[in-house]
Amino acid sequence: MTTFDELGIEAGLLTSVKALGFTQPTPIQEKAIPVLLQGTKDFIGLAQTGTGKTAAFGLPLLQLINKTDRFPQALIICPTRELCLQIANDLNSFKDKKEHISVTAVYGGTSIVQQIRDLKKGTQIIVATPGRLIDLIERKAINLEKIHYVVLDEADEMLNMGFKDDIEFILKNTPNRQSTWLFSATMPSEIRQVSKKYMDKPFEITIGKANAGANNIDHQYYTTQHVNRYETLKRIIDFNPGIYGIIFTRTKLDAQGITESLIREGYDIEALHGDLTQQQRDKVMSRFREKSIQLLIATDVAARGIDVTGITHVINYELPDDTEVYTHRSGRTGRAGRSGISVSIVTPKEIYRLRQIEKLVNTRFHKLDIPSGKDVCRKQFFHFIDKMLQADISHGEYEAYLPVLREKFAAVEKEEILQRVAALEFDRFLKYYENAADLNMRNDLRGERVERGQPREREGGRYAAANGNGSYQRLFVNLGTKDGFYKASFLQFILDMSDLRKDSLGRIDMKEMNSWIEVETASAKKMIKAIDGKNFRGRKIRMNDAESGAGRK
Repeated sequence: MTTFDELGIEAGLLTSVKALGFTQPTPIQEKAIPVLLQGTKDFIGLAQTGTGKTAAFGLPLLQLINKTDRFPQALIICPTRELCLQIANDLNSFKDKKEHISVTAVYGGTSIVQQIRDLKKGTQIIVATPGRLIDLIERKAINLEKIHYVVLDEADEMLNMGFKDDIEFILKNTPNRQSTWLFSATMPSEIRQVSKKYMDKPFEITIGKANAGANNIDHQYYTTQHVNRYETLKRIIDFNPGIYGIIFTRTKLDAQGITESLIREGYDIEALHGDLTQQQRDKVMSRFREKSIQLLIATDVAARGIDVTGITHVINYELPDDTEVYTHRSGRTGRAGRSGISVSIVTPKEIYRLRQIEKLVNTRFHKLDIPSGKDVCRKQFFHFIDKMLQADISHGEYEAYLPVLREKFAAVEKEEILQRVAALEFDRFLKYYENAADLNMRNDLRGERVERGQPREREGGRYAAANGNGSYQRLFVNLGTKDGFYKASFLQFILDMSDLRKDSLGRIDMKEMNSWIEVETASAKKMIKAIDGKNFRGRKIRMNDAESGAGRK
């Protein structure tokens, strides 16, 4: 069994590591640290989030830098403010307390002036988000010419968020780096392209299987009709009374709408989406980390880089279009060796995508029945009884009230007291679930909507479902993969811009410069009105009917 002492880490760092309670390196740490300590090899490490990647690159960086030189020697690039702060905090906890090593975090959403002041004081390690770092480079407020080590953390997340050009710009502005270290959960083609362009024969290791999910996550799914999706979500939450989790939605409109509905019904939840200011976002995340709220609902974009320990459940209100996004969602639970549960709510037409994800993560998903009303009440009741039996009564002066309690309950049987306690706690549940419907899809149920994969028939320039329900209009838009989009992020962008539901969209074809979108005919004008003429990164968006001739393929 390998220990940290055997990896070549210097004494001061070992002292800090042991003080943090680390006794044995994780697989990524065990394989990466000896290679990275050489300081001359480019490196690619593929491993799921929550496997200890920060220590895998952080400890070697802290050992390799020259402690006496007060200029930037190492640069860590990560996708989000939250992850940036987390990495900086982790490095400060890892470093030798006897050595004066300065770690500076720079990120958007806060004063750039203060960050420039911090940099001028002198620092050896910079942790940065791409956008803010480029702002500092362009203002000539930061000098990266003496950077020896560049770390790209959560590289796939950064590319998914459209940072490919930013990353290339940053790498071009670190001409004297001795090595580049790339860490990622998945290995899409864009990352492979970056590695070939900017890395020299990188040493590559994979922990587990590439793109695979963590072994300590139980992947579950429930099948129901689309109209019952919200009710199914409530059943899942109610059936897991100790839940501490994240619910993922496709759009910010869904995130906000579901949050408002659940709050009205008494659930302890807040939303995280792109309309929040940084101050609001920080407040929500602080409450969630402190467990002041039990549930967080978020879009994929808003949840980038979230790293919170102890999350028991991830709930996919809808499956993501891009199967790799599922890996990142589920990776929010089961971190640092803990077990976790990833739950998906699917309709029959989404089963095909579930099977694709199963293949990607190389894990079988377990189909569960949606709990009945009686199942929920029973689970809640026993959870309450367990909490009551485990309640700490050692700190209150409860004995002073016992004479009064004995007098009050003298004529009441023990069984009746228990029933009254249960009634006070469960009256709402019992009434709500008294006549609860069965939400499961049974063999005798027939979905009216066309199954994914069935052919759509062209009718007068529109796409109609083969069974005749609804029709689709094909729209052209002058945005494509060259604009930094991949399919899931493009879908998110379109839905956020138009405030339409995913159900109103059909097939999306993306090319380098342009894309074509199927949208229900009734919603086509709304989408065009919301998007056509708007600006994206200084360029005017053009959207129109593809059948008009202007956007023919």
